[in-house]
Amino acid sequence: MTTITVIPGDGIGPEVTAQATETLQALTLGLDIDVLEHVNAETYLRTGTALSDDDFQRVRDSASVLLGAVGDSRVSMDYARQILLRLRVELDLYVNYRPARLFHDRLSPLRHPEHRAIDCVVVRENTEGLYSQTGGTLRAGGPHELALDIDINTFHGVQRILDYAFSIATRSVCLVDKSNAVPHGGRLWQRCFAELASRHPHLETTHEYVDAAAMKLVADPTRFDVIVANNSYGDILSDLAAQLAGGLGTSASANINGNSGFGLFEPVHGTAPDIAGQGTANPIGAILSGAMLIERLGHTAEAQAVRNAVQAVIESNEVTPDLGGNLGTKDVGAAVRAHL
Repeated sequence: MTTITVIPGDGIGPEVTAQATETLQALTLGLDIDVLEHVNAETYLRTGTALSDDDFQRVRDSASVLLGAVGDSRVSMDYARQILLRLRVELDLYVNYRPARLFHDRLSPLRHPEHRAIDCVVVRENTEGLYSQTGGTLRAGGPHELALDIDINTFHGVQRILDYAFSIATRSVCLVDKSNAVPHGGRLWQRCFAELASRHPHLETTHEYVDAAAMKLVADPTRFDVIVANNSYGDILSDLAAQLAGGLGTSASANINGNSGFGLFEPVHGTAPDIAGQGTANPIGAILSGAMLIERLGHTAEAQAVRNAVQAVIESNEVTPDLGGNLGTKDVGAAVRAHL
């Protein structure tokens, strides 16, 4: 039996992961679902521990992990970092994989119908860059305070994320950077990109500065297949792509170790404390994250069946208010399982 760890987390996290896990169980794949209900802000406030060594080992011993959302206004960002960054760094989840596909025309904010059908992936380097927390502060709080955040780019990190991007592309790979203003890391990315492009002559390769890439994503997202970028640029562009595909409520993501195959799968929305407990949160992002999880485990047909069911509920408007419907979280989950 394959064990899946589930961390529901905070806010709407438990609500949406419940629908995702029920959907996975409905597929009767023989999954043993280990739910870490206690990994949340309440436990952190009480004990000072965000993710214990024992809980981390339970995650490590499983095949994959499904995460709801973490964060709470009562605690600092250190709480979320102790969970997310520990998992990403210690499990070396160096690939952040963010697909963006429009399920229905009515969800697109774009005016021209011929440009709405976004179907691309943003591949983001997940362990280096500006998010590596390298830097510091001098003379904090004074008029001469100096704050440094250092952008880390290693040959090892750049080469392996680019290699992953090329490995999943079907039409093209677009490298996004800002090398006209940030040249040192840019040169490393471009050197590695050119070398890999020479090994994949069947793929179109392009390069865009991040500001131009954002413009072109809005003007015509259909031109993109795989976009690859560093941690910060990939973070921004993947949220933009998600909005073009219908919003964060339908957006799924994976954090993957491309060597071991281990993955952490999560909807990209936050804890949404303003609607937590109201039963109106959109579970589609969590359900699609579950589909990505089982696909990674080899259940390709079942994963596609879940996506088809999501497509069906969106087409029939059996959705939550953020997508123009009037159903609650549990009702949408039930509708997806009914279409299965």
